[in-house]
Amino acid sequence: MEKYDVIFIGSGHSCWHGALILKFQGKKVALVEKDLLGGTCTNYGCDAKILLDSPIELKESLDRYQNIGLAKQAEINWNQLMQYKKQYIGSMPDALNGLFTQFGFDVIRGSAKFVDAHTIDVAGKQYKADYFVIGTGQTYIPLDIPGKEYFKDSRDFLSLDNIPDHVTFVGAGIIGMEFASICLSLGKKVDIVDLAPRALNQYPERYVNYVSEKMKKEGANFLFNRHVSSLEKVKEGEYILKTSEGDEIKSNYVLVAVGRKANAEGLNLEALGIEYSARGIKVDSHLRTSVKNIYASGDVIDKSIPKLTPTAEFESNYIALDILLPAPLKRKINYPVVPNLVFTLPRIGQVGVSIEEAKKLGYRVEEVEIGKTMAWANANEVDEHITFIFNNKKELVGASMLSNRAGEYLDLLTIIINQKLKARDLSKMIFSFPTTTYGLISSLIPLMLKK
Repeated sequence: MEKYDVIFIGSGHSCWHGALILKFQGKKVALVEKDLLGGTCTNYGCDAKILLDSPIELKESLDRYQNIGLAKQAEINWNQLMQYKKQYIGSMPDALNGLFTQFGFDVIRGSAKFVDAHTIDVAGKQYKADYFVIGTGQTYIPLDIPGKEYFKDSRDFLSLDNIPDHVTFVGAGIIGMEFASICLSLGKKVDIVDLAPRALNQYPERYVNYVSEKMKKEGANFLFNRHVSSLEKVKEGEYILKTSEGDEIKSNYVLVAVGRKANAEGLNLEALGIEYSARGIKVDSHLRTSVKNIYASGDVIDKSIPKLTPTAEFESNYIALDILLPAPLKRKINYPVVPNLVFTLPRIGQVGVSIEEAKKLGYRVEEVEIGKTMAWANANEVDEHITFIFNNKKELVGASMLSNRAGEYLDLLTIIINQKLKARDLSKMIFSFPTTTYGLISSLIPLMLKK
């Protein structure tokens, strides 16, 4: 029976980053994977999405220069873009396999099932380890209604050679709103149906309303406070979605994005007394399950911290160090502020204390219409807007924004918040000019000094 120091169940960001640290420290490490190497983000999620989204965001930026420098609109050839995506993203598992081989990881193919606290079974063969790390991620939640077999999910959409003329999204969360933005930019008809009273209810209402109104102008039809009751297939490429409220929506393609659940079933965790639910696996402050040599990492954890790729990588690295360090040096996991970005058009981003939390805490909230003063440097995005949150020490503790540069802004502001940088610290630095981040800092410093 093969014996390892650490076995990771999964091969995505929640696993292989920590595995790399352990391998560099001389540990014998294996990864168990039943699907493509690299996990959801690499193959079916973030990487594929940004590759497909980037030229569409660029097209929108170019369109703002119509009649002030550009004579005609840019056009997206989705089929060509998709072939490029399949070629590029499709090569990632082989590339990762080469990387893992280079670093000396063993890759065990199949589904893992715990036999006891130190043994798993994969395809009828048993493997032992001192430690296990469960990083099996999440999967989409299907709707259990008549016609459920006709629904598509995000994996299906991210492999579409051609986007149908009329697409319906069940769910106005991150996936539904991001993919709907892509469809609208390509001139497709879009319906968005949700049980909630509005889209993206975890994000600032002002910014969500802006994006929603823009999508309506582009042809989106929102149906909120609706209970989806059935999906009927008329013929190939023609469907009728019905709600309990009496709506009948004819569409060519219906995608469900109402949430995700943890991939914890099938591991035989209950035999070890490890508690889990659809929300994820219960862990302690060291990311250990109730069986202390078995950790959980990434989206499979039951947690309030945003379930994002960089969070999973952070946890993977933490677990590696928790395994390596002697007991007196071990520390509880301490999450920094986590930037959160929705890839609508424009983007919606937030980090740290939210606007709603700030109001409850009595913190100072400052709004900046940065687009109106930075149009010459921000691709003419005049509606770009940022909200800063300051505590009573004049420290930046949060920010929310509406901007296609939100990712760049968030990364810079995350550093400022985490390091508790003050106006005097930023004033000692010189930033490149003319850039949008220079404009961001120029707007921020006076507000930090404001009485």
